[in-house]
Amino acid sequence: MAQIKTQLREYLLTELNLPLQPEELQDDTLLVSDRIMDSISSLMLVEYLEKTFNISFEPHEVTAENLDSINIIEAFVNHKQVSAKAA
Repeated sequence: MAQIKTQLREYLLTELNLPLQPEELQDDTLLVSDRIMDSISSLMLVEYLEKTFNISFEPHEVTAENLDSINIIEAFVNHKQVSAKAA
């Protein structure tokens, strides 16, 4: 599980080039609510998550509720992976 957080943090800081220093990006930093990520960044993140972790987002799942922090994103990815294995 820590692997998801590590990969996610790396992507957020390098590929999305968020306006944060590495030490400022904590697991509970609010990315959408605090407007650190905009809608384009959110869509890019969704694409990254789908490709990297072999999951699929439904349109109604692309929300701050699922993308607002590293902790929230990790939980969402884990849920989607477990759901896919159960199907």
